[in-house]
Amino acid sequence: MAPTLLDLAHWSTWAVCAVIKLPQLAAVLAARSARGVSVGSLLLELAGFLVFLRYQIYYGYPLQTYLEYPIIIAQDVILLLFILRFSGNMKRALFYAVAFWGGWYMLTLRKWIIDLAMNLCTLISAASKLAQLRCLWQTKDSGQVSALTWSMSAYTCASKLWAT
Repeated sequence: MAPTLLDLAHWSTWAVCAVIKLPQLAAVLAARSARGVSVGSLLLELAGFLVFLRYQIYYGYPLQTYLEYPIIIAQDVILLLFILRFSGNMKRALFYAVAFWGGWYMLTLRKWIIDLAMNLCTLISAASKLAQLRCLWQTKDSGQVSALTWSMSAYTCASKLWAT
């Protein structure tokens, strides 16, 4: 029975991750506004996901242990582009692309860099959530923030913790 529950946790996590950012994307697109969504939070989240993905690839972990990350990263990039577009900051997109691309390669220049970055992933993830909460606190308006996306994120975190 335990292996069946474990498989269910893995498959449901992958399924949720495949669509995790879609409610957020839909909210931003429908309103044609990114009000209440923190760019800083999204950038930190994207950085954490990229570090985790790079670490998994660098050490040769099996694909099924990190399969959801490329999917989430693609969704985050699309969301970032929409946020930049609706906030009138599309010129920053090239800067962010170059910074993340450079960071992707710098992570593996030395083994200690990727190891340190991975150790900071939990802190980066927490900082991303705090940045979003700070944005909500300052604006006093949830704007286009999707509660469904946050709920799905909480589910995937809980299922990963349980499955691990």
